[in-house]
Amino acid sequence: QVQIRESGGGLVQPGGSLRLSCTASGITLDNYSVGWFRQAPGKEREGVSCGRTTGGGTFIADSVKGRFTISKDNTKNIVYLQMNNLQPEDTAVYYCATGCTVVGDRARGLGSWGRGTQVTVSS
Repeated sequence: QVQIRESGGGLVQPGGSLRLSCTASGITLDNYSVGWFRQAPGKEREGVSCGRTTGGGTFIADSVKGRFTISKDNTKNIVYLQMNNLQPEDTAVYYCATGCTVVGDRARGLGSWGRGTQVTVSS
């Protein structure tokens, strides 16, 4: 059984920061291509950042480059997404998933998914 959970979401003001955590039971995240994805109201789901894709590279969306950073702590089996200088357009449900694969200029999670954590950026 694979069970992925996201945490760390919340309400922040523009310019603020949050750190999301992805944890898993049943798998060791370091053995997988783990990525962060998000879906805003009325928009399609998009890839945010993947530390290692199935093709052996990395991925980060242009819209978050320079503001978001993906990292991991193998001893704790956690993958993080550090989000700085958050803006209202970053408001979305953020998901963690395995199987991060680049298709064209987009990233998709083809493996297991968590339920998501809400991030709201508003003044």
